[in-house]
Amino acid sequence: MELKKVMTAVLSMAVMTAALAGCGTKNNGSDKKSGKSGNKTFTVGFDAEFPPYGYKDDNGEYVGFDLSLAEEVCSRNGWELVKQPIDWDSKDMELSSGSIDCIWNGFTINGREDAYTWTTPYVDNSQVVVVKNDSGIDKLADLSGKVVIVQADSSALHALTGDDATDDNKALAASFADLQQVGDYNSAFLNLDSGAAEAVCLDYGVAVYEVANRGSNFKILDEKISTEQYGVGFLKGNTELRDTVQNTLDEMAKDGTLDKIADEWADKGIDKQSLCFDPDAKAE
Repeated sequence: MELKKVMTAVLSMAVMTAALAGCGTKNNGSDKKSGKSGNKTFTVGFDAEFPPYGYKDDNGEYVGFDLSLAEEVCSRNGWELVKQPIDWDSKDMELSSGSIDCIWNGFTINGREDAYTWTTPYVDNSQVVVVKNDSGIDKLADLSGKVVIVQADSSALHALTGDDATDDNKALAASFADLQQVGDYNSAFLNLDSGAAEAVCLDYGVAVYEVANRGSNFKILDEKISTEQYGVGFLKGNTELRDTVQNTLDEMAKDGTLDKIADEWADKGIDKQSLCFDPDAKAE
């Protein structure tokens, strides 16, 4: 009888220990996901070939203006930043699967307003055209009959051929000899430099960076294709995480940190005058 009691007590203790261990694991995972613990990771999806917003530097490190902003947000919330390079064409799959928490990489709001849960805009950006200095191309009309390159699923492509493209831009695109899509801007500029293409359409900030870092062989046309605004995109409905990031960005805008980080990236193409962050605006 006594042996039976001892065995029963031992089994009860074993069950309680297993239950407590299971609860501990569950709570840690839940806290990490919900951001209620200092162990939370914040995974930012970005295009690793989209300077100056996100790219790999000469030391093999992922850096960029947007990543610097994300680092500050994580620092203020006690999160660990995970910089996750992604295939831009697969960004929606990465977000919906939970592989990343947000898309933060010169991500255009315009035309995607209802597809994601957004922060308020923080950068006004334009789509511009880069050509060789000796190309004889000085205005958009000169692109008629030329081979033009855009990044696949980019804002430039949507500005030229998307459902919301203006009639003028659709007519401009129709005048090209060919509108080619590439996976990254390095390939685009290699084609431009070799003569395989005569122009690249891309974001202004990226254009400034590329022209500054590829010598004096290229120029940016004065005429713009379109203007747009950048925001941080979260999975539709994920307002809790968006609100935490938004509130932190609000603080950074009010205390001058946003301007300071922009100044640190000024020589890479970030123009502080393009910042449009309004801490009093309401996120969608």
